[in-house]
Order: sequence, then structure tokens, then C-alpha cells
Amino acid sequence: MNLIKKHKIVFLILAVILAMAAVLLAYKLAVLKSPEKIIKQYMACIEEQDYEGMYEMLDQESQDKVTKKAFITRNQNIYEGIGAKNIEITIIEGQEKKDAVQYKTVMDSSAGKIRFPNEAVVHKEQGRYRITWNDGLIFPQLGSEDKVRVQAEKADRGTIYDRSGNVLAGKGTVAAVGLIPGKMSKDKTADLEKMAGLLDMAPADIEKKLNAKWVKPDLLVPIKKLKKINEASSSTVDLENARIQEELLKIPGVTIGDEESRVYPLGEKTAHLIGYVQGISAEELESRKDQGYDQYSVIGKSGLERLYEKRLHGQDGERIAIYNKNGSEKAVVGQRPKKDGEDIKLTIDSRLQAQLYDTYQADKSCSVVLNPKSGEVMALVSTPSYDSNDFVVGMSEKRWKQLNEDPNTPMYNRYKQIWSPGSALKPVVGAIGVGTGKLDPNGDLGHSGKSWQKDSSWGGYKVTTLHEYSGPANLENALIYSDNIYFAKAALKIGADTLTKQLAQAGFGQEIPFALDMTPSQYSNDQKPIEDEIQLADSGYGQGQVLVNPLHLASMYSAFSNQGSMIKPHLEQKEETAYWIENAFDSKAADLIQQDLEKVISDPNGTGHGAQLSKIKLAGKTGTAEIKASKEDTSGTELGWFCVFSPDKTKDNSLLMVTMVEDVKDRGGSGYVVQKSKDILEKFF
Repeated sequence: MNLIKKHKIVFLILAVILAMAAVLLAYKLAVLKSPEKIIKQYMACIEEQDYEGMYEMLDQESQDKVTKKAFITRNQNIYEGIGAKNIEITIIEGQEKKDAVQYKTVMDSSAGKIRFPNEAVVHKEQGRYRITWNDGLIFPQLGSEDKVRVQAEKADRGTIYDRSGNVLAGKGTVAAVGLIPGKMSKDKTADLEKMAGLLDMAPADIEKKLNAKWVKPDLLVPIKKLKKINEASSSTVDLENARIQEELLKIPGVTIGDEESRVYPLGEKTAHLIGYVQGISAEELESRKDQGYDQYSVIGKSGLERLYEKRLHGQDGERIAIYNKNGSEKAVVGQRPKKDGEDIKLTIDSRLQAQLYDTYQADKSCSVVLNPKSGEVMALVSTPSYDSNDFVVGMSEKRWKQLNEDPNTPMYNRYKQIWSPGSALKPVVGAIGVGTGKLDPNGDLGHSGKSWQKDSSWGGYKVTTLHEYSGPANLENALIYSDNIYFAKAALKIGADTLTKQLAQAGFGQEIPFALDMTPSQYSNDQKPIEDEIQLADSGYGQGQVLVNPLHLASMYSAFSNQGSMIKPHLEQKEETAYWIENAFDSKAADLIQQDLEKVISDPNGTGHGAQLSKIKLAGKTGTAEIKASKEDTSGTELGWFCVFSPDKTKDNSLLMVTMVEDVKDRGGSGYVVQKSKDILEKFF
């Protein structure tokens, strides 16, 4: 490209720029020559945050009264403070006033839409229209000494109730420990060390709070929250909490007052179910910044608090109001009403939940209680547990370490997991065998003593059972005496293909349709086909590779009260009765199993006879599952199961309870669970 061509291109670019500048100048001059257009241009500058441009449109008298700096500060603080955007100006038709423009303003703000009519004085000055400014141009009611304030209206988080309206998670109070620096003793170091020891804090952490810039000698400095003293409780934890607060109040300058907070009245008894809330993290806030959260929000971290977060979390409201110099409210400019979180009412019976926890709190256990006719889940308990309130007031490092290093794993939710069911699976296998015609319930499979193997191909492996009995080795007796050998033989008669197909039809390998995530049950590892005869035989009495979720097991047992259909468990009272799997078992087979399970309780030889009640008919099945590293292992532990239900009860008062307890070896096996279950059943009925 030669030099002449380059000059031509440069000249052309300059010409375009000058032409555009001329057009822009002409537009501005046109705007300034029209009262309506200058008002629109003035208001458009707000959106662009061009406050200096707005100031240039004022008349000389206005500029003499207010400096550019004061003008910019006033407008910027108000418009940006309320989040003004999408400002639209509509000139009112039929203007009657001379030197004034009447218009309507509509704008978006942090409190929603704001609408108001207004009027601006516009007159010519040196051939151009200029605006006479006063504070009323921002809002008609705004005076020069008035202030605009944005006030948040905090929404309440929804409350979680049990079936009777008792609070499981809701608004309450905690003990707020504070310190007034000016009232501390001369031996400040000793006081801080004592206080830190009681609060499980480092003295330096308390010092840091006291050294904040806003702190003054007579101001109360928040230090830590503690649970409220429960005078009705004699638990070690509650007594220690009371002692700590008593000792704290002996330290000069320490105060303990009430502070509103999320609380969990049942504490450990519902922790795995309800979960807890904590302050929102930076990552959580980033992903929810458009959902009404801020840096002060709390958010559900586990359990139902997390599951129902969207429903429980409310939307804060906001008011934009004008206040006069005396602090009195003059006018409300805009308002977005707060929207409290949704209250949720569960099917949980808190008394039953608490009783189960108290009964098994020293064990590693889990319990599921549901109404087999309606599917309402009345209790979900995992022991040992933790206290949800500890997370709300602030979990200390010491307490967190204790929970995580506890060999009994209190943070572990056992009812969500899968376990070896042992003999608790036998009614399911029996229903499958009878329903498919593979098993004659009256057929005698023969007595084989306390150990048996099909033939020498099994090598040294034998199926063992605990009880010998007279009479035929039929289904009824096999359930009453919990005969492992009978069900091993029954599984071989049913066959691997039929057994696995029917177990899959009964929900094995499927996601359990429930609010909380539950681990799906399995009949073999990775749901692989059962090809080994020994594995098939062991599966018949709930061993082998069979693992079952307690809630799934409860749903399968519900089929014995529902003509073979498995109830769909649910947690909210608004949910309607529905089946998870209709006709999971043959109806006649299900009725037969129910009758046999009644005899497991009523027959003096039945393994569940210890739970018999004098006035209430019960049906059920025990189970003792061996947990060992190999078939030859003799040092393993045992799980104890008891599944029990009320067959003659109506939909309103029916109950089905499934409980599993770990480490029952040498403690009575499943009999340990049977006796404890009886106490609970007696109180319930």
C-alpha cells in the first residue's frame, strides 16, 4: 500500500468520526431545546450512573445551591443504594403548567417495582432548557434533610413438625455468651484462659474478638453460643452444659443471654433424620445468589433440612422508606413483603422416635416404624447419634474430633445402609416359593439335624441351624423355629433364576421411592446372577451376598398385610397412600405367610414369642445374621433383627416395626431385640 492510499484511509476515518460527533452534538442540542427530552435524558443518566452529566443539566441557580460533589454523593447513594435500574419515563399528556414537565416514573429496585408521578421545573437559560433541581426529583416526598433507608425484613425459616404438631426443627433460643471488656478484672489473662477452657476455645480467639475496631469498654462483645440449659434433663451432656454456664458467670464481665436461633428440641433423637443448618459457604452462596440468600443466611447441610431447603428457606422482604431528620418515617417508597419458609408436617411420631432412641442409645442400631396400611413412616432412628444443636451453636474442634474418632460411629446413619438380613428374609423367600408354585407349604423337606449339605460337592461346607423340632419340616414350622436348613433347601427348589427374578420384582436393585436417599438392596454383589449352589442355599435364609435396606424390608413385610402389595413409605402427611409395588407377591401366599408369622409370636416355641402381648395380636420374624470374613471364620459378629407388625389393626392404628442391632453375639442374638421391642410395643398399644 503506497503513502497516498494510507493518507486517504486516515482522512476517511477522521471524516466519519467528525460526522458522528456532529450528529451527537446535534442530538444533545435538540435534547436541551425540548423540556420533555431533557427530562428523559436526565433520567437516562441515572441508569448509566452518569451523575456528573446530570449535574451539567441543572440551571445555574441549582448549581449555586448544591456543589457537584454533594449532588453526585446524594444521587449516587440513593439510586445505587436502592438498586435502581430499568428506569422508564412517561410524559403525561395535556401539560397545563408552564415551565414544568409532569411525568410518571417506573423503575426496578431491590424492593421490587417503584411507581410514582413527578414534576420537574424546566426553563430556558442562555437558549437551552435547564432543570431546577431539588431532592423531590429523586422522590416527590423527599426533602433536603430527609434520608432514604433500605430495610430488610428477615423471613422466618419454615418449621418442621411431627404428626401431632410437636416441633422437630424450628425457632427457639440459645444461650449467647458475651463479654463486656470494661467489667473484666485486673487479671485479664487468667480470666480469658479460664473462659477459653470452659468454651473449648483458644484464648487468642477471644482476644481477637475483643480487639475488633468497633469494640468499646462498655459494649458487649459476642463470644460464643451454647445450648440453653435443660433443667428437666439429667443427661451427662446437659448437666455439663449447666455447669459450664454456671462457671462462666463467675468470671467478671461475662454475660449469658437468650438469642433467637434454629433449634432441635429432640437433639440426638432426630439428628440423622432432621439434620441441621449452618451458615452458608462462599461456594453455596455463589450458586444461590439469585435465590434470596446472602452472606448471613443459614442453609440445610444434612437430613431433611437439606432435602427440603428450597421449601424451608424463606425470601426476605425489603422496605425503601423516607425518614425525616427526627428519624420518623415519612413515606414508604417501595416494599417487597417477606415470604416465610414453608412449614412441613411429617408423619413421624416424636414420642415413638424418642422411645426407640432411648431404648437403643447404647447400641449400634437402627429402627424403622411405619403404618403398613398407609405407608406413613412413624419413626426413623439410628443409634448412637449426635446433637444437631451442636452444629447450630458452633461445633468445637474437640467435639468434632470426638464424634469422628468414636468407634461406634455416631455420625453414621444406619437406616440408610444395607445389611445382611439373616432369617428376617425367610418370610420373603417363603412367599416367593409358594407364590411361584416352587414350594409346597405343607410339604415336608425332611429333618437333617443341625447341619446339612446337599452332597459331597460342597466339600466341607454345611448349612447349620440352631433348633431341632418334632413334626414335619414344612413352611410353618420352619418359620416358627427359624430353620436355616429348610430355607436352604427351599432356595434350591425355587432355583436361582426364579429367586432373583422375584427378588427384583420385590424391589431388589431398585431405588427406594422415598424422600431420603436409601441404599438399594441386593441379592448378590453388583446384582450378578447367583450361579453357585452354596450361595443360592445361603441366600434362602438371608446370608450369602444378600444385603437389605431396613426401610425396604419394612415395605416387603407390609405386603403380608396388603394381599401381596408393598406399601410406598412416605414422610409427609400431605402424601396419599400408595403402593410401591403392587402384587409383589401372590396374594394367597402373602396371607399364608402372615398366618405363619402370627404363630412365630404366639407359639411358645416361636423365636419371637418373647414379644407376645396379652391383648394385641402380633406377627413377626426374628433374624440373626452372621458377619464374618469367610465361611470358615468363627470370630465374626452377629446382627440381630426383629420385624413385627399388628395384622388385625385398621389403617388408623396399624404398626410395623423393623429393628436391627449390631454386635448381638453372646448377648442373646435376635432375642436381645425381641425383648426391647416388646417394651416399646406395650407402650405404643
